[in-house]
Amino acid sequence: MPRVSVSDVSKVFGPDTVALDSVSLEIESGEFVVVLGPSGAGKSTLLRILNALTDPTTGTVSIGGNPVSESREAVGMVFQMHYLIESMSAYRNALTGALGRTDDIRSVLTLNSRDDKKAALRALRTVGLLKQAEQRASSMSGGQKQRVGIARALVQNPSLLLADEPVSSLDPKAARDVMRYLKQAAEERDLTTIASLHQVNIAREFGERFIGIRDGRVVFDGSREELSMDIVDTLYYGEDNSQSPNRDSQPVPEVSDAWARIRLTIFSAVSSERRWFGELCFW
Repeated sequence: MPRVSVSDVSKVFGPDTVALDSVSLEIESGEFVVVLGPSGAGKSTLLRILNALTDPTTGTVSIGGNPVSESREAVGMVFQMHYLIESMSAYRNALTGALGRTDDIRSVLTLNSRDDKKAALRALRTVGLLKQAEQRASSMSGGQKQRVGIARALVQNPSLLLADEPVSSLDPKAARDVMRYLKQAAEERDLTTIASLHQVNIAREFGERFIGIRDGRVVFDGSREELSMDIVDTLYYGEDNSQSPNRDSQPVPEVSDAWARIRLTIFSAVSSERRWFGELCFW
């Protein structure tokens, strides 16, 4: 398993759009980390840098002691959109995770190795879709499609698993199902996992360590017990959080409490609505 090291990383787009500003992190092997923050905070940019999909403007990133550019095969990615081939079955979509080690012709003809085929079936079993292996992606629900996306990433046989807002378009039940399978996969395969999320209640339910990003800077790095509602308010609304729907300074209650679930769900919904309205006014 890799240790992830991010040292003084900044990312600037164009002349003056700062997506990340001097970010430094150390993530130990086997950690399950959730990255929180409002839209535009820099969460997706951080994950893209970790997957070598974009280069930092300054700073260094290493995975297992090696530069990130030399570690792409060790990194699996679950995207916000499913990016499945709708006409193909769940099994064949999962099997595309082996493209990095299969030539194009053999892949098109599904002439993958026996080990790759077993890996695809094992991955589908991990996400609870083994019985739906031959079902076309086009007939699957959004939650099932995202679980196929997780299976595809697992077939890569990564040691670091990244998930960029994997449940943002799902209803609460489907979102919890996806996160439960993602957490289960990480535990079964001993994966270091970094997932970005908007939903605070779901994040608390599955996360072990939380990194809060606002305006490209890390403003919080701590455990579930340290993630108080004041910190959440500051993360999403800034130092002046008078517009926050939640002014409670007590630690966020455990999600096993029914009222806590309702309260946090309302908070997440109001936060999303405010972000949407703000973006509408901006444009």
